Amino acid sequence: MKPFVDHAMTRPDSRFYFLPPGGCIAAACLSLGMTGCDRATAPVSMPPPVVQVMEVTKKDVERSTTFIGQIDSPQNVEVRARVESFLDKIAFTEGSEVKAGDLLFELDKKPYEQKLAAAQARLAEARAALEKSKLDVSRLTPLVDQGAAPQRELDTAKTSLEVNQASVQSAEAELKSAELDLGYCEIRAPLAGRIGAKEVSIGSLVGKGEPTLLATISQVDPIWFYCYISEVDFLHAERLASEAGRKMGELPVSLILADGTEHPEKGKWVFIDRVVDATTATIRARAEFPDPGKLLRPGMFARVRVSLPTQEGNILVPERALTEIQGRHFVWVIDAESKASQRPVEVAPIRVGSEAVVLKGLEEGERIVVEGVHKLREGAPVQAKSAKEIAALTAAASAHPGDDKHRTEAKSETAKE
Repeated sequence: MKPFVDHAMTRPDSRFYFLPPGGCIAAACLSLGMTGCDRATAPVSMPPPVVQVMEVTKKDVERSTTFIGQIDSPQNVEVRARVESFLDKIAFTEGSEVKAGDLLFELDKKPYEQKLAAAQARLAEARAALEKSKLDVSRLTPLVDQGAAPQRELDTAKTSLEVNQASVQSAEAELKSAELDLGYCEIRAPLAGRIGAKEVSIGSLVGKGEPTLLATISQVDPIWFYCYISEVDFLHAERLASEAGRKMGELPVSLILADGTEHPEKGKWVFIDRVVDATTATIRARAEFPDPGKLLRPGMFARVRVSLPTQEGNILVPERALTEIQGRHFVWVIDAESKASQRPVEVAPIRVGSEAVVLKGLEEGERIVVEGVHKLREGAPVQAKSAKEIAALTAAASAHPGDDKHRTEAKSETAKE
C-alpha cells in the first residue's frame, strides 16, 4: 500500500511540506527558536520610587498677621487766601519741607496799608474828641455845684463823653481789623510738614468772593496707616491676643512698604472703629508710625504686620508637602516599613513664612514626604531619603557623568512635582 502524499505540499513553490509525525515537535521547536524565543526576556521589577522626606519636629512659632492699607497724614492743611488781593510773591519750593511760621506767599499790601493808615487816623480823631469831652465834664462839674453853670450843659458834656468813648472803641476795632487784613497779606505755614504744588501763579487775583486755595501742607512725622480688617481676622487676632492677657489694639505693628522693605520704626494702633461695616464685614483701623527720615508720603500703599503672641510646641511643615482636596489638607506619611499613606491634617489659617502650622493629624518624630508626592501610591513602598542624602547622590552623579546608575538615581531623587 502506498503512503498518501499531498502534492500541494511537495511543490517547490509551496510553503507547506509534509512531515512525518515524529518530526513535528523538533520542527516546531526549531521554528520557535528562529522567531520569538530569542526576544523573550525575564520580567524586570521596578525599584520603589525615591522621595525626599523630613522628620516632624515641634517648634515655637512667632505668629503674625498682615493687613493691607494706605498711608495718610494726620493733618492735611489747605493754605488759602483770607483777603482779596493780587499775588506778589511765592516764597517756597514745591514739594519741599516747611516749618511752622515759614513765609509761603505774599499778597499786594498797598490797599491794606492805606486802610490801616485811615483806621489809625480815625482812632486818633476819636481819642482827641474823647479828651475834649473829659475836659468839658471836668470844667462844668464845679461850676454846676457853685450854681455858675446850668445842669443842662453838664449833662450834655457827659453824654458827649460817653459817645466819644464808644467812638474810640469803634476806631480801635477798625484798626485791629486793618492790621489783621494787612497781616493776611503775608501767608505763613500753619504747621511743619511737606508742601505740595502751588495752585495759583504770581499776579493772580485771590480771595475774591471766597478763600482761594493756594497750596496744601501734609504733616509727615508721625504718619498714619489706615486699613480695613475683616471681621474674621479681627476675631482671630483678638482671641490670640487674649491668650497673652492683651488686646489687639495693644499689639506691636511693623510697616511693610510697597518694595518689600520694612520701615525702621515700629508703630502702634491708635484707633479701631466701634462698628463693623455691614456691606464689607470689615472694621476700619488706624496705626501710627514715627517717620523722622520723612520717607513716607500720603497715598502710599503698604502693609502692616501685627505680631501675635508666640505659640509654643507647634508642628510646622512646608506648604509644598500639603495636598488640598475639596478644601481639606493631606500629607503623605512614611511608616517604619517605608510605605506611604495619605493622612488628613488640620492646618491653622496663619502661615509662618513658607510653612504651615499643623494643629491635628501629625505627631513629632513622624516622617512626611516633601518632594516626589506625585510618585506615591497608597500603601506602596518608597525609598525615603533626606535632603542631605539626595544632595550627596546628586553630587555623585555630577562627579561621574558616565555612570548610568548614579545618573538614574539622581534624576529620580531630584524630580519635582
